[in-house]
Order: sequence, then structure tokens, then C-alpha cells
Amino acid sequence: MSARPMSGSDCSAEEWALRVDLAAAYRLIALHGWDDLIFTHLTARVPGPEHHFLINPYGMGFAEITASSLVKVGLDGQPVGASEYPVNPAGFVIHSAVHAAREDALCVMHTHSLNGVAVSAQKDGVLAISQQSLFVLAALGYHDYEGVALNDAEKPRLVADLGRNTFLMLRNHGLLTVGASVADAFLAMYIFEAACAIQVRALAGARELLPIPAPILAGIQAQAAQVTRGLGGALAWPSLLRRLARENPGYDQ
Repeated sequence: MSARPMSGSDCSAEEWALRVDLAAAYRLIALHGWDDLIFTHLTARVPGPEHHFLINPYGMGFAEITASSLVKVGLDGQPVGASEYPVNPAGFVIHSAVHAAREDALCVMHTHSLNGVAVSAQKDGVLAISQQSLFVLAALGYHDYEGVALNDAEKPRLVADLGRNTFLMLRNHGLLTVGASVADAFLAMYIFEAACAIQVRALAGARELLPIPAPILAGIQAQAAQVTRGLGGALAWPSLLRRLARENPGYDQ
């Protein structure tokens, strides 16, 4: 895809493609009902040595975000180029911490979904009661609630709790996933949310739960790679984009 003018200057073809994918992810989050109006955030690191990353224009609904509306910021929180929208300060604290610490985390997604927050408030966290939960438990960290994420002092603790994991449960707050691509981070969030939704429903059934034996968990990562043919989120991503083209087109503008 050719380069497009962004904020008064041209961006690279690589950045534009990243913008299109991230805008699609915002709209998919809205389509699945995980958006919490305007109060969560997804970011993607722009290729290059500057450690710039893309984030949503604060105040714009997820279902209306486009590739060109995304705001590019540096690790200092300042926009790179002009934007009529500000940046969510809590989004900056959480995402800048992860992007600075994890070179492999090209994309970081954070949600306040009802199921995710419900499980984050449960003392035992994610239970091994579904196939989806096993994928999460194979690479899951927990971070205790410290209030709205506005304090830079929280960054090292958040990064330490994430470690090298793909999934992070923010206690009493919500869910966070990272990925080497937007597609990978979205697939991880889909699985995380599904595990939480299943757990909430299972606990609501008021019947004794049947936990999955621990030895099965040990081999789950290899099985996940086999299921996705080693492609991760890229296997499902084209079909998700086709769904957007039918149901909410225009994200790639």
C-alpha cells in the first residue's frame, strides 16, 4: 500500500499498513462490545528507532476510528505532528511502559470488558476450566490495582508483573495483551475475553466446576501453534477484516 499524508507529512507504507490494522482492531473491539465507550486503548509501535507509537484520539468512539485519525506519540507522551485530539493519560502510562520494556510487543491492547473486569475482581483469577483458559494460563501475569494508571512510578511494577507473558490481568481493572502484530494481540484478547466470559457463566451456574488436569496445561503452547498453523493471529485476521468491510467499512481511510 502506498504512503499516505499524515499530520501534514507523508508516512511510510509500513506505518500506513500498521495504521490500517490498528484502526481495524479498534473497530473490532467496538463490534465485540469491549470498548467501554472511549476509555480503553490499543497501541502499536511504528517501525523505526524512534519508539513512536500509535494510539486512539481521546474522545473519538472506537467504531469511528480511522487509520488517519490515530495519534502518533513518543515515549515522552507528546504527539508527533499535529492532532486535534488529546491522548488518554492513563493509556500513555500503561502502553509506554510496555512498549519501552518489550521490544517484541509491537501491539499492546487493554480493555475494561465486563467479563474481564469481573474475573479480575475474583481472588483466584483465571480458573483452568475451559480450553480457552489454558491458552491464557500458559502465559499469564497479574498486576495489583494501584488506582487509575496516571503515576509513572507504577510502570516498573506493571512491567515486572507482565514479564515475558502475553496476557496480563490488571486486578479490579481489566485485561491486557501483547503481540508481535496487531493480529496476534487481538487474537490473544479474544481468547482472554472468551476465557473470562466462560468463567463468569460457569460460576453463575451454581454447580461444582470440573477443573482441567494440570498435565494438560504443560503442552498447551505447542498445541496452540499447531491449531493456528504457526501463523498466530494472522490466520484469522483476513476474515475479521472482511467482516469489517461488510459491517463497518471505512477504517482504512
